[in-house]
Amino acid sequence: MDMIDIGSRREWFADSLLIDRLRRAVLFQHAPCPREVVFRHDAPWEGPFSLYHTLVQDGDRILLYYRGWRLPSEPAVYCVAESRDGIHFDRPCLRLLEWQGRRDTNIFLDQEPYTHTFAPFLDTRPGVPSDERFKAFARGKTGQPGQQRSALFAFVSADGIAWRLLGDEPVITDGVFDSQNVGFWSEAEGKYVAYYRVFRPKADFASGRVGPTTQTQSLRAVLRATSDDFRHWTPGVLMDYRTDGAPAAVEEFYISQTRPYFRAPHIYVALPARFMNKRRALTAAEVESIGVHASQLTSCSDACFMTTRAGTSWYDRTFQEAFVRPAIGPGHWSGRCNYPVDGVLQTGPDELSIYIDEHYAQAANQIRRYSLRLDGFASLRADHGGGEALTRPFIFSGRELELNYATSAAGSLRVEIRDADNRPLPGYTLRDAVDLFGNRTAGRAAWKSGTHVGSLAGRPVRLRLVLRDADLFSFRFVDASS
Repeated sequence: MDMIDIGSRREWFADSLLIDRLRRAVLFQHAPCPREVVFRHDAPWEGPFSLYHTLVQDGDRILLYYRGWRLPSEPAVYCVAESRDGIHFDRPCLRLLEWQGRRDTNIFLDQEPYTHTFAPFLDTRPGVPSDERFKAFARGKTGQPGQQRSALFAFVSADGIAWRLLGDEPVITDGVFDSQNVGFWSEAEGKYVAYYRVFRPKADFASGRVGPTTQTQSLRAVLRATSDDFRHWTPGVLMDYRTDGAPAAVEEFYISQTRPYFRAPHIYVALPARFMNKRRALTAAEVESIGVHASQLTSCSDACFMTTRAGTSWYDRTFQEAFVRPAIGPGHWSGRCNYPVDGVLQTGPDELSIYIDEHYAQAANQIRRYSLRLDGFASLRADHGGGEALTRPFIFSGRELELNYATSAAGSLRVEIRDADNRPLPGYTLRDAVDLFGNRTAGRAAWKSGTHVGSLAGRPVRLRLVLRDADLFSFRFVDASS
């Protein structure tokens, strides 16, 4: 492997890229904490089949986009809600489009077939025209009548409310697109990136095998494409799955919800909905008690956590267990429940929030917030008996080592810095290391001589991380103490 240059970027423990070896320590996935219901789909134009939510933060304004859909036999619409804190959402009275004679709606799009799935994002590309600050993919149709097929069309907007088509022709045509198809500007790649739906047999994946409870032969999968201008796209490349560098078994993910993590934009967080087809969990009595639509009885779903790094064509499946399990109660166990909202928000100084759609195809359809600490998706963890990790050699820039960690009152974390040949560096040995304990999102590694590591910048080094009853969530090298 080539020498890794991490510069001053934040690295975390959601994959094994930097891990050389572990001894009595593990990479551990943390379960987010369920919080309040932040939105209910109870407007007359919304209802049980409302889905495909996207969160976009524009300064201090948070926009929640979603499909409003009462029944499959009726037309769908696209709506927007607003928030200032990611906890309280309100429907703005847009007065743009009517619903059965009413103009006091939050509907901004009712043009079929684009209302099945519409996925916006805020374009952060330097120099983007002001009337194209917001962009979106929408599924439409292309081809002659009777021979039409699905395709992705591009929409643009100045304010995220009033949208227009970016040309009459589709921009991506090599997928199926019957899902939430996401895109964004990648700071790390200097390109637009798209992730979208396709179906593929298991033989197309490196492992050639499916998960133990996956029964489908034609698997829902994800293609990745890139673009310099959002108008012309490369052919899609199939996203595969790996665990610790080796091919992983394939499971069906209905939506990928893949976005750059805002604190480490070279790492893309994916919060997919794992779709377990032909896996019915509900009895006839439970179906009757929750009033779920008959179309959603033969499957169940949960939410997973994956990552992919900029420029790569696979998802890292270090954690194959559910990130959010279906809750107690039959209302959480019908088809297409527990689908994550596209987007991660910072809702407090040390808090992240993700959002899950509950009770799909039921009258109680709603969105619940879940919380994590900053970078808290996963950690390097050791129990009270102690453990350690050794990183691969890397190069950094900066003068201090910032750590996001949590210990028990009896726990600790110590850092030893070694050279590329695995020899402890004088002044940075484990004997020199200060015993760190506490709970900090921006602590500092220290040694008897202090916190300064600037003399090692630009040299290949390794970190030996020694923990006892502790979690290390992320680290980065910074210029000075805050």
